[in-house]
Amino acid sequence: MNGLQRSKFLTTKEVAQLLHVNDKMVYSLVNEKGLPATKVTGKWLFPRRLVEDWLETHIINYKKPGFGDLAEEGVLLLAGSDDLLFQQTLTLFHQKDPSMIGFFANLGSMGGLKTLRRGVCHIGVCHLLQDDNEEYNFDFADQELDKAPVFVNFSRRQQGLLVQKGNPKGITCVADLAGKDITIVNRPLGTGTRLLLDYEIAKSEISASQVSGYGREVSRHLDAGLEVLAGRVDVAPGIRSVAGVLDLGFVPLRWERFDLLILRERFFERGIQNFIGLLHEKSFKDLAASFEGYDVSLCGKMLFPDNFNQEE
Repeated sequence: MNGLQRSKFLTTKEVAQLLHVNDKMVYSLVNEKGLPATKVTGKWLFPRRLVEDWLETHIINYKKPGFGDLAEEGVLLLAGSDDLLFQQTLTLFHQKDPSMIGFFANLGSMGGLKTLRRGVCHIGVCHLLQDDNEEYNFDFADQELDKAPVFVNFSRRQQGLLVQKGNPKGITCVADLAGKDITIVNRPLGTGTRLLLDYEIAKSEISASQVSGYGREVSRHLDAGLEVLAGRVDVAPGIRSVAGVLDLGFVPLRWERFDLLILRERFFERGIQNFIGLLHEKSFKDLAASFEGYDVSLCGKMLFPDNFNQEE
């Protein structure tokens, strides 16, 4: 048993021992209940941490202490991706309804999704580009959550490369990041911005190992922009709004969808509905217009994998 506790990966027999079932039932749980597993080595292996997380999400008769009470007491918990407009919207939310307090954890898009899965936030904030290079968030939520959440759009925003004013190094695309005199600062793993940069590098003729500073990370878009503004780096992946606020240059890569993910059983709670309702008000529209690089034409609308862009 001590070996089982220390092992990073469990065998089928060890998982069966942990769950008190036979080997055949383990295979059934993989196929029917999404028990995390890999067969990359030719035999089934189970990441112990993910198995423990899977067990936690399948506990059906345990109410996490205090979480429901927080919602009733006027506390809204949000977790996920960093964004300038989103942060300012939280301030507006507090001004509109002083009886509600919103707390945001900057954990990156995957962190927001995992926090939502654990049931310790009301809203996950995500912009995860799918493998099809078209859609956002739907597939990731399908893989991470037991059932589909409600998807509500917050905005579309422009992603790209933050460069020094006037773009003195002549950066025009991701491939230029491999230049010998170019240094960057990166965003952490699990963020949608890092995912996009890695995607762009993968489809270019360069590799991440050729990019000086690729392994150096900062947690916020604004921090990345400040590194460029201070001249400590030449480039940082980021959003256009940061370039506008800091008067930096900007090399656009794409427009992306930035969504709010909400568990269905919590969708009609007061704090969540108040936050979504704010997105339809003129005060929010005016706030969004004060930043560069946002499109709020879909903002506040519920999205679906097959018809999110249709008119209501």
